[in-house]
Amino acid sequence: MRTTFAFLAFTLTALADSAKDFEVRKNIAYAATDNRRQALDLYLPKKAADKPRPLLVYIHGGGWEGGSKDDAGILTTLITDGNYVGASIGYRLTDQAHWPAQLHDCKAAIRWLRAHAAENGIDPERIAVFGISAGGHLVSLLGTTSGDGPKELEGDLGENGGVSTKVTCVLNFCGPANLLTIGDQGSIISVEAPGTALTKLLGGPLSAHKDAATAASPITHITKNDPPFLHIHGTKDNLVPYAQVQEFDAALEKAGVPSTLLTGTGGAHVFFSAELIAHMKTFLARHLLGGKDEVPEGPVAIK
Repeated sequence: MRTTFAFLAFTLTALADSAKDFEVRKNIAYAATDNRRQALDLYLPKKAADKPRPLLVYIHGGGWEGGSKDDAGILTTLITDGNYVGASIGYRLTDQAHWPAQLHDCKAAIRWLRAHAAENGIDPERIAVFGISAGGHLVSLLGTTSGDGPKELEGDLGENGGVSTKVTCVLNFCGPANLLTIGDQGSIISVEAPGTALTKLLGGPLSAHKDAATAASPITHITKNDPPFLHIHGTKDNLVPYAQVQEFDAALEKAGVPSTLLTGTGGAHVFFSAELIAHMKTFLARHLLGGKDEVPEGPVAIK
């Protein structure tokens, strides 16, 4: 679940291009700690606005063991028109803490962003979350535990207890959805061997941590009240198999949750194309700006 070199190049280029469009406030502590992983960056458009803007929150990938909130070029690409405030969240990796610490951190960051919405020109009722790989897993959990999830998954980090962690919509790019089935669907990541991304997240082999694996699976928490989802997944993903998103998409639709799947035929774990970016922007506009266009489900270009 590591980020590819191509994606890193994309990130660095997009971040460089964004400097003229945004005021970037770096390393804001959201959990009232001095842990550098528990910090976020805010991307505030320089373009004036006459009302609060919706917020797009990005959560990075890296197998819960790597990656950085600084790898946020795709975020700036999506918000470059100035219609959104952006945020990129850091969270504790598995060398510091096992599940559910990662979700607790993300929840604390959402609480901080909502509590500080007014001073940053954010509309607290319009918050989208977008993540890739491990980040896709975490945003999917934010979606399926949005508003009515188990209290033990909220955590008690930070100074904004009681503030809602509800989100408006979710963009899930190749995130694991069911940790109980991923090992049987062709993933090259072992759910039993020591030191893999999944066993480090759970604190040991899945066979000894099935309760944790169940709780850490977004599919477990689906209700009819969940926000709309946009999924992006390649059919040749050998880290998070395509079967994961098929299972998740079907379960959301069965519960009556709007769920749209964009399939990258022949696509590996992470891919980008102009068509994909356009569809993502359409989804955001529909759910955050009142746009009327819908994203057509089905194949999407992978380059």
